[in-house]
Amino acid sequence: MRVLMTTWGSRGDVEPLAALAAALLGLGADVRVCAPPDEEFRTLLARVGVPLVPLGPTVRSIVSGPKPPTAQDAFRLAPELVAARFDTLTAAAEGCDAVVATGLMPAGARDVAEKLGIPYVLACFHLLGLPSRRFRPGARPGTPSPQDETDPRVLWKQDAQRVNGLYREALNRHRAAIGLPPVDSVRDHVLTARPWLAADPVLCPSQGMTDLDPVQTGAWILPDDRPLPADLEAFLAAGEPPVYVGFGSMAAYAPEGIARVAVEAARAAGRRVVLARGWAGLAPIDDRDDCHSVGEVNQQALFRRVAAVVHHGGAGTTTAAALAGAPQVVVPRIADQPYWAARVAELGIGAAHSDPTPTVGTLTAALTTALAPETRERARAVAGTIRADGAEVAAKLLFETVAAAGRDRHPGSV
Repeated sequence: MRVLMTTWGSRGDVEPLAALAAALLGLGADVRVCAPPDEEFRTLLARVGVPLVPLGPTVRSIVSGPKPPTAQDAFRLAPELVAARFDTLTAAAEGCDAVVATGLMPAGARDVAEKLGIPYVLACFHLLGLPSRRFRPGARPGTPSPQDETDPRVLWKQDAQRVNGLYREALNRHRAAIGLPPVDSVRDHVLTARPWLAADPVLCPSQGMTDLDPVQTGAWILPDDRPLPADLEAFLAAGEPPVYVGFGSMAAYAPEGIARVAVEAARAAGRRVVLARGWAGLAPIDDRDDCHSVGEVNQQALFRRVAAVVHHGGAGTTTAAALAGAPQVVVPRIADQPYWAARVAELGIGAAHSDPTPTVGTLTAALTTALAPETRERARAVAGTIRADGAEVAAKLLFETVAAAGRDRHPGSV
């Protein structure tokens, strides 16, 4: 079996595909991955022996400016990505038996699968983009809308119109060019009625949270046996477990002055700091020896040895910390991050920092909660319930999907 996988987004959108690729390779499949041509994504996929097929511009070129992308940037990027998917995926899908798509609204992926008559799967890592009568677009799933606010069904219809404004003209133009009829709702077309939810059911319960019928496989976690750098090992061995601080691929979205705030808050709590540079380029605020700066490292190994993890609330980081049993402080900024912050607080495995711009005082208070013995105990207990086999579950399910399509093939989606 040969599978084409595609995404466009940050590391949190690419690493789960690397995990699924590794699981598929283990079952004897051939895998191709079309993703943004950022060098770190090439390196990531090379770890599992899969070359990266470049798709669209680098993500860093879009998000690493001094300010976050604007609405005008979105209207420029959307048709560019549609065109890139039709061009790149059409060639890459030759001889493939299925297409798996994720990341930023992958309009174009289902259409290539439809033209080839092979199964298509849309995978998501959270619930926020899935329509529901119970919650508003962008709101935390499971939180009912106030009675005096607009019916969520109306707002989800408006959300579909927003997606159409970004993608529909370009999508239907490219569909017409390959002999396919136009689609009315791009969002519904891309999502399908049964998207796959690659999220842990403890961290992200899905029952009753959406009008769709998602297939929850569990999170797609890439096993990581890389050793920690020698200088980091030495730092860890030199004292009590430190606090990890990292904001991943946030770049322009990272809170202003977060390195200073986080280091001073950790010091106020009596802890050393491991500061992850990330795309925001976080750096130590002075030359004291209680703060150690790191680049991309094995989080699975590191998180088992820290006192707490302070982060932005990406799905991957939240899951990695939960699996390691590390208490968390989540400082959410955009998209699904407030959801993960709320779940961390609800589960009692850390604290959600309600203000997206923390001060030393507020972050110290959140760290106090995370560093409490009862939080550590709860985090360790929850860690035992987190599944690490989601990628293997999804890989087997994909084999079954392709086999079923071979018996009774229908063009387009599964």
